[in-house]
Formats: sequence, structure tokens, C-alpha cells
Amino acid sequence: MSSSCATDPAIARARRWLDATRVHPDRAPGWMHPLLRGLDSAGPDDISANDLAPDGIAARQSAVLVLLSDGPDGPEVVLERRARRLRHHSGEVCFPGGRRDDGDHDPVATALREAREETGLDPSGVDVVATFPRLVLLTGFHVTAVLGHWTARSTLTTADPAETEAVLQVPLRTLAEPAHRFRMRAGGGAWRGPAFQVGDDVVWGYTGEVLDAVLRLGGWHRDWPSGPERDREDL
Repeated sequence: MSSSCATDPAIARARRWLDATRVHPDRAPGWMHPLLRGLDSAGPDDISANDLAPDGIAARQSAVLVLLSDGPDGPEVVLERRARRLRHHSGEVCFPGGRRDDGDHDPVATALREAREETGLDPSGVDVVATFPRLVLLTGFHVTAVLGHWTARSTLTTADPAETEAVLQVPLRTLAEPAHRFRMRAGGGAWRGPAFQVGDDVVWGYTGEVLDAVLRLGGWHRDWPSGPERDREDL
């Protein structure tokens, strides 16, 4: 890293934000322990075949919340559908989250703040128990996924309809169902990876790869026939 980059105030703030990360694996319930053990030894390549491992600290940092809870049909995850009026990634299903604000203490604070703004989540009912390896998205943003256990449920809603169209609570067993899984290509083949059919929604991209890793590392994976790839433009 050049000396100018090393002294860049924005990069210095991003470094302090990353270094301040605190998680509490001791607060995870027993059913999450296999996932925590898997994440403990996972590297970026274990999460994504498309996004890159960072080679340093960048000013453009973001965080998302992978929020799991024990629902009526077993463990489930909170996802959201972005508003279709948005300029970028309109209508896509993703984890709550977004870019770092200067007032955020660490990636945990960013992910919880964004989840509150987008879904009405009460952060006091969430224990953050682990983080996923940081990755560099095609947009250039570095993203840190933080794994949370939802200890005290709060009502979720589209807190800002201009940004979030729907909030989904999806059982992991639904995601693991072979009939709901396929491989997708996008950008003329520049992106290839796992995708999920959830009702009328298709979950893919960074979110799809993280969910695939959750199933594999957590022991919820079921073998599924990859079959022919589907093209994003045809869905």
C-alpha cells in the first residue's frame, strides 16, 4: 500500500471500523454451532466464486445482516425485496444492510442500523455471533456479512417503502429443497453461481452465494441436481 493510501483519512476510518468488530459466539444456540465452526476456518473462496478477496482496506465499506432464528419450520433467515423503483438492483432479494456511515462503530453497528431502517428490526433483540470473510463486490464495495441470532423477535415491516418492498422470513429447509435450487449465469456469463427460487422471487448474486455457504457450513445442505444453467435475462 502506498504511503498516500496509508494516510488517507477515509481509509484510516474504514480500518478503525473493521478493527472495532466485536462478536459473541458464546451467545449462539446449539443449532448454530456447526455454522460457527465452519465460518471459523472459512476463507473468501469458501463463500464466493465470483467476488474477490480484499488485498487491503478500501474507503468504500458496507455490511449486511444474516439474521437467523428458530422458526416454526426450523431455522429461518430474514431477507428483503428491494423496491422496484430503485435505480440499482431494483426488485432483487437480499440481506438487510448497506454502506458504512461515519457514525457507525463497526460492521455490526452498520448492519443493525441498516436493518432497523429497512425492516423495522429492533437491534436489542439480536446477538451477533460471527462474521463472514470480507469480500469485494463487482461494484467495488467491500462487504462484511455479520451473522446474528434473533433472540427476541420484533415486528418486521417495510419501514421505508421507497427502499424496501417486502420483508421475507424464509426457512432454511425451503432454501435447501432441491426443487428450489439451480445454477444461474448473468452478465453474459461473467457471473455464475447458485440461485434459489423462493415463491416468485429468485435469490442470486452475493446473497445467493452466502446462503449457499450457510447451508453447506451449517449442515443444512441437501444434494441437488445442478442441471443446465438458467440465464438471468430469461427469468
